Amino acid sequence: MSLEQIRKPEVDEYSYQEPITVGEALEATTLSIADKPIDPSDAAAIQTAETRATVRCDRQLGGLSATAQSAATFNARAARDEDKITISDVLPDASVRLHHDKAATDEDAEEVIRAERTVKPAESTTPGGVAATMASAARAVISEALGFKITDNGQSNFVVNSI
Repeated sequence: MSLEQIRKPEVDEYSYQEPITVGEALEATTLSIADKPIDPSDAAAIQTAETRATVRCDRQLGGLSATAQSAATFNARAARDEDKITISDVLPDASVRLHHDKAATDEDAEEVIRAERTVKPAESTTPGGVAATMASAARAVISEALGFKITDNGQSNFVVNSI
């Protein structure tokens, strides 16, 4: 078979998808662990994600990382679980609250995982948490760039399809 005989798939206006951004990955965390109270490891992961997306080392007053850190501090002192501030209280509009957002990369995911593990080194990252969601977003961006599409088969198993 010659190269001329290989037909490339047609691309229409509905085929192209923008890469998943850091902000969108943070928002996706609210789908998996919405009711989880924010703890210091979540705050560290959010801070690193915000820094990676905005390329800023300083925390913005009222930004995601400042809000997450305040939530973690509040939660440490809260007497009742129902009074604690959750992931869904802080991250539902993350992509809007970031002054700059960018496509999630492997490097972003590695740094976010490192930040989450630094706070709780004896434990693994939170399943469905900030680090896990960032890693999934980075994998999806890389797969799309290589010409594959990752889809969920409804059983938390992902299927790789060529585009």
